[in-house]
Amino acid sequence: MHVRVLGSAAGGGFPQWNCACRLCRGVREGTVRATPRTQESTAVSADGQRWVLLNASPEIRGQIEAFPGLHPKAPRHTPIGAIVLTNGDLDHVLGLLSLRESQPLAVYAAPTVRQGFTEGNSFARTLARFPGQVTWRDITDEGEIALADPEGAPLGITLRAAPAPSRPPPHLKGHVADDPLESIGIALTEAATGRRMAYIPGTAAITPPLRALMDGADAVFLDGTCWTDDELITQRLGTATSTSMGHVPVGGPTGSIATLAGLDAKRRVLIHLNNTNPLLDEDSEARRTARDAGWDVAHDGMEMVL
Repeated sequence: MHVRVLGSAAGGGFPQWNCACRLCRGVREGTVRATPRTQESTAVSADGQRWVLLNASPEIRGQIEAFPGLHPKAPRHTPIGAIVLTNGDLDHVLGLLSLRESQPLAVYAAPTVRQGFTEGNSFARTLARFPGQVTWRDITDEGEIALADPEGAPLGITLRAAPAPSRPPPHLKGHVADDPLESIGIALTEAATGRRMAYIPGTAAITPPLRALMDGADAVFLDGTCWTDDELITQRLGTATSTSMGHVPVGGPTGSIATLAGLDAKRRVLIHLNNTNPLLDEDSEARRTARDAGWDVAHDGMEMVL
């Protein structure tokens, strides 16, 4: 299984356009050893030719151009066979609108996520200019789903989903029914080899079903939004905790690293990093702690073959 991280930051990217915190200012000025990042999205392929996008970030066009594997091979063509949405956050769905140039797309999402994107959204009509421009396929947590392209050709990867505790995106609060699958973690398995990766970019807790997706995986990509629960508060950048925003903190005695100390996974990677997270600073104590515990920090362009 081929994996390419297209973007590794949380919403707003790094540096964030309206932020002059220590990290954002430092990466702009070159005083902090850190690398700019675009908003989270990852490409996965069973054969290195046809790819599944995990989330479609607002920077999707630039992310495609930065990765030759996603370049078209004909005057009107894309190697993107399907797109999987793990929730309805804007930083996960806005990129769909940038893929509107009359290209058939297959999009896998929970029904609530599809409803939130399509209903009452006039912009969504740009993806419905001809029959079959977008084929929506439902994600459930009732077993394996064989991913296929818009014509139904199999992509050699199956998907299994589990609810990820979260909160609805602000723009959908009160507009769609509560649904435990509004935010999900997923496991992707390569049909030919059985190689498996877990992808959980947003969750407020490590639940037994999510742990089951991760245990025994060849690679785990896990929510790395904030290092501490009060990160925004202590930096005077907001009043919300990480958990209240739907993201389990990474550090501390109850954080994800400590909770998953015994995780059986060959590679462990933190993704969806907020611009406030000290993990972005390559010389930070947080980065050393994560590395010593066996966790990598995702960066744009990270690649691996499982």
